[in-house]
Amino acid sequence: MVQADRLPPHDIQAEESVIGSLLIDAESVTQVQGFLKPGDFYRQRNRMCYEAVVELFNRNEAVNTVTVAHELESNELLEEVGGTAYLAHLVASVPTSVHIVHFGRLVQRTATMRRLINAATNIAEIGFADDADVDNALSQAEDILFDIRTGQASRDFVHVGEALDPFLEQSSALEELEEGKAPIPTGFSNMDQLFGGLQRSDMIVVAARPSIGKSTLILNLAANAAKERAKVGIFSLEMGREQVAMRLLASEARLNMHDIRLRRFSPSEETRMVDAIGLLSDLSIYIDDTPLQTVTEMRGKARRLQITEGLDFIVVDYMQLINGSGGGREGNRAQEVSEISRQIKAMARDLNVPVVAASQLSRAIERRESHRPVLSDLRESGSIEQDADIVMFIHREDRFTKEEQWNAKYPDRPYPRGLAELLVEKHRHGPTDTLWMSVRDEHGRFIEMRAQTPVEQF
Repeated sequence: MVQADRLPPHDIQAEESVIGSLLIDAESVTQVQGFLKPGDFYRQRNRMCYEAVVELFNRNEAVNTVTVAHELESNELLEEVGGTAYLAHLVASVPTSVHIVHFGRLVQRTATMRRLINAATNIAEIGFADDADVDNALSQAEDILFDIRTGQASRDFVHVGEALDPFLEQSSALEELEEGKAPIPTGFSNMDQLFGGLQRSDMIVVAARPSIGKSTLILNLAANAAKERAKVGIFSLEMGREQVAMRLLASEARLNMHDIRLRRFSPSEETRMVDAIGLLSDLSIYIDDTPLQTVTEMRGKARRLQITEGLDFIVVDYMQLINGSGGGREGNRAQEVSEISRQIKAMARDLNVPVVAASQLSRAIERRESHRPVLSDLRESGSIEQDADIVMFIHREDRFTKEEQWNAKYPDRPYPRGLAELLVEKHRHGPTDTLWMSVRDEHGRFIEMRAQTPVEQF
């Protein structure tokens, strides 16, 4: 048990140094916001100051002693923290912001120790409760410790090169990418002709039923954009970064994903893999594979990436896995998805980048004879259709009709194996159309077609 005369671990000097660093250099918030939370501060007034700084930063407003004092005063907290005199003390407490990460880690470490102390107390209470169900008691205790570890191990963007490391024991190396404000090329000429490239501040929804190819297409778009010198951020809420990297690698090297997983290559295939890893590692692709997060958290991470590395393009896989403000309660899910959709559109506008978001479709298309999706099939929310600038559906007849059924119904037409239609059902800036694609499922690759013939030959 915690002794009454012992204070919990804390480091007031480190806390003051963090706030002082932020007041000196507002951009330094990008170095700590990913791991340092307001609740990590032991002293209440330091916590209030940190919250004020983060709030100003997230609103894209200036951060200094004047604006922080105004923010605190507007929330009737300025007097409680010690007024402008305390803010001046914080600035004077640290000469430079260069060591902010070090100070932030000290604050985070002592906060973790305090959480361990609280966890010990809570686990002791479980023991004293003498629950007859021992397994339940152990599960509760494990959950308490697991919450500390998962809260501590907050993830953020990592470069695709790190995620590719497991696929190459010995590392292998495009030019540095430059920033621009032009539309983002998709790598598919038919799509670029229709859209004029992906326009900045647009929300593009790619929707389909499971296993049709949503993730494949949006990762193809991400890789193609990066090859055209765009800086790309991938939010993967369904797959871990190693899985994302494996799909990118299979597509680039034209290798079977299953063979990559089993490390089963011929010498020529291994050479292709090494070359593909070298190319991908030089692209500006960053992956965040945090499984549960809100759009607000995603926007904060994307803004930090934009400031530190640059950001031209975001893909989200996929919308229905994003946490909503209502905590995922079933009755409010449609309302939550509507809010998520609006926030994704707002993120695209705030960051001035196109955001491509994958979305699930309802099961209604499986009950229709044609199986072709329509806008009303967008799962859980009509707001997605309203907010999106472009809505594309992926339709593959070979996913709904077996070959023998097709041959019986259409004896004079070849079976559409690997044939995909991209049905552009909404295009705010121009016409809608159908784009034909060939899909190499084993490679995770979409290939544009002209006159029903793949542009690329294998």
